[in-house]
Amino acid sequence: MHRTSLTNMLSHTGKKALARGLALTLALLIGAGTAGEDPRRQLSVDSPRWLSAIGQLSVPGLKTEQGHASHHTERCSATLITADENAEAELIVTAWHCLEAYRDLSKRITFTLLPGSPAPRIISARPVADGGSMAADWALLRLTESVARTDIPALALHPGLADTEKTVLMAGYSRDAGVGAGGRILSYDPACRITRSNAALGYSDCRAHKGASGGAVIQLNDDGEPLLSGIISEGDGLQDSRFVPIAVVRDALPARLSPAHPQRP
Repeated sequence: MHRTSLTNMLSHTGKKALARGLALTLALLIGAGTAGEDPRRQLSVDSPRWLSAIGQLSVPGLKTEQGHASHHTERCSATLITADENAEAELIVTAWHCLEAYRDLSKRITFTLLPGSPAPRIISARPVADGGSMAADWALLRLTESVARTDIPALALHPGLADTEKTVLMAGYSRDAGVGAGGRILSYDPACRITRSNAALGYSDCRAHKGASGGAVIQLNDDGEPLLSGIISEGDGLQDSRFVPIAVVRDALPARLSPAHPQRP
């Protein structure tokens, strides 16, 4: 091969390598920029006090893989609920799939309010009702101890479906290494939107990760009061987060907790 031809070939190869290197660098920079745009916040003294109603749920279970059963603890989120005039709350809602592997009823499910704080409150919980599948990804549990409103203000339920023209807040114990801090602290997307929904399922552009399942979708009413509007079903931090409208759960609730259905015009 002539020296000139070899020089030209090396020059061409070098340009291609340089181009690939620049493209890779640009992709990394774009990815870093996207990751840096996480809209979530961590619970702090400046956060709304009613966010303290969202706690961590720890569910002992058994999972079977390749014919072998192994113990597994599912870590999710759950929300303390009550009618707004009640002084105490004893019910929580979460996602059904968080309880899917719960088999041994002698094992204790625990609900922890204000985890990571100097004085977390840990309460046992028992399943009451659930949707039974991912198609109806909700569950209702009763606490063994009630929680006074003066300690933790439980959330009232939305009387219908969330208004898609208004923003919502999505909160849970996401276990990502970023804002979620491995699930050690509550993280929330303060102002996101429902992208599509029906009576059984909703999607939003809210940011949530694994661990936030069972957490809360909240919308403020015209008086600025927070209403639990949905239960987080799934979120991977990339695509739309899925939630179950709280209206789906209404029929399983005690009458004193279930808001009247909105009147149709």
